[in-house]
Order: sequence, then structure tokens, then C-alpha cells
Amino acid sequence: MLKNTLDAAIKQAMFAKDKVRLTTLRSLKSQIMLAETAEGASADGLTPEAELKLLNKAAKQRRDAAAIYNEQFRSDLEENELAELAIIEEFLPAQLSEADLVEKLVHIIQRVGATGPSDLGKVMGVAARELSGQADGKRISDVIGHLLNNTNL
Repeated sequence: MLKNTLDAAIKQAMFAKDKVRLTTLRSLKSQIMLAETAEGASADGLTPEAELKLLNKAAKQRRDAAAIYNEQFRSDLEENELAELAIIEEFLPAQLSEADLVEKLVHIIQRVGATGPSDLGKVMGVAARELSGQADGKRISDVIGHLLNNTNL
């Protein structure tokens, strides 16, 4: 369970006196605890899928913030966001390489019978569900758009 893993990592960060790591891990644990106590949450805790969704959301927030800081030439803040992102990514499954992502998306496109850019939503729904945690949603969308615009499938 992710919460137990985070507890152990928090203890290690405390002993190592790694403030950035400790802050990031505590933030993740806080988000998990909020999700567990939210209205309608299961008494058994979060499912692995819900934990993965939470981690992906936290990673996306860091990526977006880092991009904004980059545009504003605030490298000091950008570096902090990227450091936190690297810590969060330790708990995420390995990301698909570009070649593996394209291969899986071609199979999904063929399976759902997509023929052009108008089928983006149909393909994206299946791809987002099947590739959750293995690739960023924007990256999936960009590759699908490129593949659907290429009629040589």
C-alpha cells in the first residue's frame, strides 16, 4: 500500500535531513489521507488505481508549475518543482518509451476502428484507461493526433 511506503520514505528523509524530499512525501501522504476521508470514500482505503490517479495528478501539477516557472524565467522555483516531480515519479510505474507508446496506440487505433482525426475521442477514451500511469495524458493525446492524421496505418 502506498501509504505504508510513504511512511517508510518519510522516516528515511527525516534521518537524511532532506527537506525537499520530506516536504514532497508529506504532501503526498496528506493528499492520500484527504482522499481516504473524503465523502463517499471506501472504509478499506484507496484502491491501487485511486493511488495511481492521485500520484499522476500530483506529478502533472508539478510539471505544469515547472513549465509556468520556466516561461517566467524563475529557474529557482522551476528547479524545486522538477525536484519534487522526480521524487513523485519514484512511486509511479515506469513510463513507456516513445516507440512502445506508438506501438500500443497503433493497436488501440486498429482495435477501435478509428479512421481519422474525428475519432480522437473514441481512441483517447480507451488509451487513457489502458495506459493510465504509463504515459502522460497530453503525450498520449499528441501521439494519437499524429497517428490519426497519418493515413498510412
